[in-house]
Order: sequence, then C-alpha cells, then structure tokens
Amino acid sequence: MDFPKRHQDIPALVLGLGDSGLAMAAWAARLGARVTVWDSREQPPQLGALRERLPDARFIHGELSPEWVDAATLLLKSPGLSPLDPRLAPLLARAAKLGLRVRGELDLFAEALAELKALYRYEPGVLAITGTNGKTTTTSMTALLVDRAGRRVAMAGNIGPTLLGTLADALDKEPQPRSRDEEAEAPADAPADAPESAAVVDAGVVRIDDGAPVAATDDATARPDEDAIVDVAIESVMPLDIDAAPSATARVDVANGDVPNVEVLLDPVEDASQAIAAAPVERAESVEAPAAEPAPVDDRTALETVADLLDEQPLPIKPPPPRPAEFDVLPQVWVLELSSFQLDGVAGFEPSAGAVLNITQDHLDWHGDMPAYARAKGRVFGERGVLVINRDDPEVEALVPAPLVVKQGRGRPAKTVERDVVRFGLDAPRRPGDFGLLVENGMAWLVRAREQEEELKGLKRRKDDDEPLSIQRLMPADALRVRGRHNAANALAALALASAIDCPLAPMLHGLREYRGEPHRVEFVTTIKGVDFYDDSKGTNVGATVAAVTGLGADRAPARLVMILGGDGKGQDFSPLATPIALHARAVALIGRDAPQIEAALKDSGVPMHRHDSLEAATHWALAQAHAGDSVLLSPACASLDMFRNYAHRAEVFIATVRELAEDEGLIG
Repeated sequence: MDFPKRHQDIPALVLGLGDSGLAMAAWAARLGARVTVWDSREQPPQLGALRERLPDARFIHGELSPEWVDAATLLLKSPGLSPLDPRLAPLLARAAKLGLRVRGELDLFAEALAELKALYRYEPGVLAITGTNGKTTTTSMTALLVDRAGRRVAMAGNIGPTLLGTLADALDKEPQPRSRDEEAEAPADAPADAPESAAVVDAGVVRIDDGAPVAATDDATARPDEDAIVDVAIESVMPLDIDAAPSATARVDVANGDVPNVEVLLDPVEDASQAIAAAPVERAESVEAPAAEPAPVDDRTALETVADLLDEQPLPIKPPPPRPAEFDVLPQVWVLELSSFQLDGVAGFEPSAGAVLNITQDHLDWHGDMPAYARAKGRVFGERGVLVINRDDPEVEALVPAPLVVKQGRGRPAKTVERDVVRFGLDAPRRPGDFGLLVENGMAWLVRAREQEEELKGLKRRKDDDEPLSIQRLMPADALRVRGRHNAANALAALALASAIDCPLAPMLHGLREYRGEPHRVEFVTTIKGVDFYDDSKGTNVGATVAAVTGLGADRAPARLVMILGGDGKGQDFSPLATPIALHARAVALIGRDAPQIEAALKDSGVPMHRHDSLEAATHWALAQAHAGDSVLLSPACASLDMFRNYAHRAEVFIATVRELAEDEGLIG
C-alpha cells in the first residue's frame, strides 16, 4: 500500500540508534528523506540493521555538533535520550532558536494515522496505556480482549515492537485501496466501484445518483417556500437507509434564491437490492443554493428529541459520516504501551481512549522532577479521547482536566463541557460506567456500575444526578490466572479501555480467563513444601514492588510473604515499602549494592531481615523462613545491573535456584 513521500529529498537527522531510532530512520527514508543517524556509541546494536536496511543512510558517532541542526529539516529524537542530557542541550537549544521542532516516534505515528485517514478513510481505534507499573500486563490484556471481541488488533510500543515498524509492515502487506481523490475522479457510470444507491451532497448542491427513487417537479426554478427541499452544505456520501420507516419530506430553510422543488422519497421495502433494481429513476439537475442560517435556540428549553426540533424549527439534514474503509491487513485497533519518554513533548496524538495506571517515583533523572514526569504521562489522553483513570492514585486523579467552559454567545449562558472519564479501582465503583472490585461473602468480584434504570429507559442522566447504582458482577477475581490484586486492577483497566470502543463484554471476560501473564511479573514458579515461589524480577522500582506486595499479600492473607529485595536502587526513596512489608511480610532477604539503604528504610517495620552475598543464598534462606501456605516473592524494587546482566538474567538465576531446591526435595526428576 502506497504512502505519500511527504519528505522527498529533505534532510533528516535522527538522534539515537536504538530500536526506536532505527524505526524512525526507516520511516523517514520511506517518506523520501535523506537520513543521517547519530549515536554516542561507535558500534550501537542496531548499526548492522541500519546499514542493511538503509544503505544510503549516513551514520555518525561521538560528540554532537549543534551546527548539524542547520542542515536538518526533520529532527527526530529517540525516547531514551533525555532533553536534559548535557550532550544534547546545545543542539536542542539551537533547534528551538531556528524554530525546528523535535519529534519522536509517537509524533510520526500520529501524523501517519492522520494521513491515512485523509487519504483512505483509515480510522482505527487507538487504545493507549501508560503508568509507572503494570503497562506491559495491561497492554497485553487489552490486546487479548480486543482480539476476543473479534477485532483485528496490533500491539506495539514501549518494549516492542516499535510503532512505526509495525505500521510499516502492515502497509507493506495491505493491498492498495483507492484514495479519496481517486474516488472523486471516478466516472459516474462506473457501477463496479460506485455505491448501489446514494444521495451525493456537495457544498450547497444536491445530486441524486442513479438507483435512488426520485420525484422532481417540472418547475426547476420554483421560489423557495416552506415546501422547498434542499440538503445542508456538507461534503459526504450519504447511503440511503432503505430499511428505515417511511418518512415525510424533510424541510430545510434556505436563503432566498432559485432552487428546485425536489423530493427524495424512501419507500419501505423488504429487499433493498430488489428495490434498487426495480426503482424508476428521474435525474434532478444540480442547483447551487446559499448556506442556510441556523435558527436561534430558545434559552428556556433544551430540545432533546427529533419531535422537539421539528416543532421549533426546520430540521437540517445531517447525513452520517461515511463508514471507515475496509482493509485486509491494517489493524482495526491499535493497543499501545507508552512510556513517559515516548509521551514527553508529543503533539497531535489522539487516542480513542488512554489510561494512566499509576504514578510513582521513577525516571526523575530523565524528566527532572515529579511534576514533569506526571505531565508527560498525562499526554496519553490527547484532547478528545476517553480518560481511563485509577481512582486509587491521587497523582493520577490530578491529571483529570477541569471542565471546559464554552461561551455560547447571543446572551446565552456558557456551557460546561467535561471530558468522558471512566474510573477503575480496588473498591466498589461509585459512578455509572466505572469499574471496581466488590467483596461479598469472602469472594472478590470484578464489577461495573450502572444506573438502576439504565437498561429499562435507555436514557442518559446528568452526571450529578444522585441515583442508586446497579452493580453488574462480571467475574470472580479468583478466575484470573494472574495472581494479586494489582493484576485485578490491571484487568479492570483493560476492560474499561476495550469497552470505550464498544467491545462486547462476554467474549472479553472469556479472554480474561485465558490470560496467563507476562514473564517475570509476579509469575508463579513452583510450590515446595507448601510454599509458593513467585518471580517478579521486573519489579525494578519501589512502586512496582509495593504493588506486588500489596496485591499478592492481600490475595494470600492470612498467609505471609518472604521477600527478596535489593540491587541498584537508582537513588530511590525506599520508605514507601515499609507499610506493605509490615502488613504482609514474614521476613526479608536483602541482596545487592543498596541492601543497607533498604534495611534502614524498613528498620521500624518489625520484620526480620538478613543480608546475603548472592541471590542463591537469599533464596535458600527465604524457604527456611517460610511457613506452609506462605509465598516467597522475588520483587527487588531495584535494577539488576550491579549483580546481573539484566532483570531477565536475575530471574533465570532465581528460577534455577528454586528448581534445585525442588529437586532436593524430590519434587523434580
């Protein structure tokens, strides 16, 4: 499928050659740009792929020169590079002085979707997820639910695959559709590509295509009166609703001028195709008419029904927008995991719905401070999408924008416009449409709130109406294969997101029962002597470990957890661990460089602690401390690089040690 070469022969400078940098370089080249890529490393991991895929691209490394910006028309920055990085600061300052905007991969992705919509009517749903913790799990859950609801879905973003790489692959496989320009230029007598029956409405012009039942008066220059029939000014193709009930002629006020007295009559029929084939056709001339002035609205009443509108003023004909085009490969829904790095500074990104799962201290070295970090997260909502909000997190609630006050004019009162917000949390929901958790007789249920009479009347009430809620039980939390209340919260967020694009509940709930979780995220390993072992090596910050301890601890109560904590703390404050450790832990094994700092933060928790030189020793000690029914949880709250290659390597060592313990007990072999 073709994509316009909007950047033909313009110079593009890409900063950083990681996965995202390579994807941006390839996309810029696809659009015709002359690509230069910079990286501080002489041999970045993606250099071979760059040379193979883009042999004409230029690669430079080492110190950045601000003057390079002078030769660039397109400046692209990889998400791993902080705008506060002293290596980049002079170059970014020069770009700002020249008025050259710095774009990222998400900017290019948003621009590409807008281009595809304009050219081919490609209008997918876009569900975007961010948060300090739980992004990958919630993204995977959401994609699974959308898939089970019968939509073609693509998952991309933070941990891969890249946004632009996924889009480029789909475009390469998609057959070439006709663009809107090509459709407009198609001859009127091309039956293979034209709709069987349509009223085509241009700006102030009514044309009735062949196949539509038409009656026209003989007097084509009749003066407009209350029986004059004219469509509103709009550019669209309006399919005739042949299955609709018979209707009288709709009337529209027009300014004084010569217009045809034309009636479009829709007969009630059983078989639309037979009616189209049999219908006699008289062709009406196209006559231009000035745009209609809207009638003033009475301030005293709100017109809520079609009948009210017909009583008060002529009814403008507003055809529905054209249906999105059908595609064979391009996703119907995109589910995106987005980091604060990717969201920082993005413009023009407009998802159907965006979710912020939680906000705790992380990446402050990249953003500078917590307010900047939170602002970056808040960009996931765009300007028009549904906001999916964790009501249990005050930092997330603070991102909900204040209602917009719109002046109406002509002495009418201002109108307050609120964003569409859906909340989820680990308590019972309090507003219609919200999701939550309800515990009844010791069983926790995933639930959704609805107004009690919602199903009976099918009417929307004002948000401030104090009406009793009906709680809809969706499924027991224990039916989830992933453990922990934090995973129940992730499931609620996924349901809220997919529901925002009208995915049906029943297949989604079946999908939730199938979801088995992501590697190294509170992942069950095995049971030894009645003690369960869980690998949460991906818990590399305090917020992730607090969520794991709170979620798994609540699930396993009154049994306790034996924790393994420690590693490279990245300068974090460990004090938020104290309360959940005191509530749920039996003992704590400490490893790694920042074990002393964690020990100091937990000294008043009353929980026994012991430092170990290796993860293997800590795992053996943890089993010795645990009672039957307890769980050993590796959730370090730290990065792994002081002792391991990465968090996956740390998980491998833990799992191997647990298996050795199981073999010693005669459970394996």
